[in-house]
Amino acid sequence: MNEMDSEVYTVPLSAIIKEFSLEVLFLPALPESILISNKHVNRLGLPFVGFYKHFEHTRIELIGNAEHLYLEQLSSEERHLRLEDLMRHQPACIILAQGLEPVEGFLALAEEYKVPVLRSKDITSEFMAALISYLNVNLAPRLTRHGVLVDVYGEGVLLLGNSGIGKSETAIELVKRGHRLVADDAVLIKRVSSKTLVGEAPEIIRHYVELRGIGIVDIRRLFGMGAVSTTAKIDLVINLENWEQGKMYDRMGLDNETTEILGIKIPSITIPVCPGRNLAIILEIAAMNHRQKKMGYNTAEEFNKRLMEQMGIPQE
Repeated sequence: MNEMDSEVYTVPLSAIIKEFSLEVLFLPALPESILISNKHVNRLGLPFVGFYKHFEHTRIELIGNAEHLYLEQLSSEERHLRLEDLMRHQPACIILAQGLEPVEGFLALAEEYKVPVLRSKDITSEFMAALISYLNVNLAPRLTRHGVLVDVYGEGVLLLGNSGIGKSETAIELVKRGHRLVADDAVLIKRVSSKTLVGEAPEIIRHYVELRGIGIVDIRRLFGMGAVSTTAKIDLVINLENWEQGKMYDRMGLDNETTEILGIKIPSITIPVCPGRNLAIILEIAAMNHRQKKMGYNTAEEFNKRLMEQMGIPQE
């Protein structure tokens, strides 16, 4: 699972306007037709002094107090030249933070070069952080995996395995035990940072589970809103496979397996399935044990250490 999705994703400017309650100062077209494809946001510092060597016109550009004061101190002629140079590079969009008023001639040049201009009431740094986070999620590389994603004790557990192995039935049992379903059958996975994967269900099958012999069931209506979640971070991958007689399975928990998805290695374990095994309880234990490891305590290593001491084997 190491393939990277090369498709370029976009988010319409209308969605950004709605998400952050932005005021429209100028739009050259309908906001639904203006598409943002770059997740990076830039503050207009160096461009205002004429440095455009690394300028990316697909980025959203932000003007805060510092940039606004810099423009105000310039003469009318110099300010016009700096702004015209900026608009000529046609940034994807310019947003004024903190409710700032556009300086003289700003909107006229934006209209001439057809550059969208918006305004936010929020503090510059806080707005920039929120906007970057929003773009990271909506423009993230992604892929769809056949599997089930459940939230177990706050740990996002991705169940993988062949069709008919029991993933959906296990998810139902976990929901009955108080945990939450995120996605069944198809899991849309997004790489939102260099270390984080987030999973969700495609819109059309959200909150639904397919049970062979029964059909499609609506988990939200059967068990209530507390039984479902829209998204979850993927913390642990559990591979379910049919028990093979004679195959050696990890009995101590010392093996540190990982599953690579979108270039990120996620801790994983393989659980053999056979009649009589209660997978829901096993998954609960796996989730709690994984959380314990993240908190700094590894039961397998502690037990192995005690065993070595009992046998008189020196520790490294």
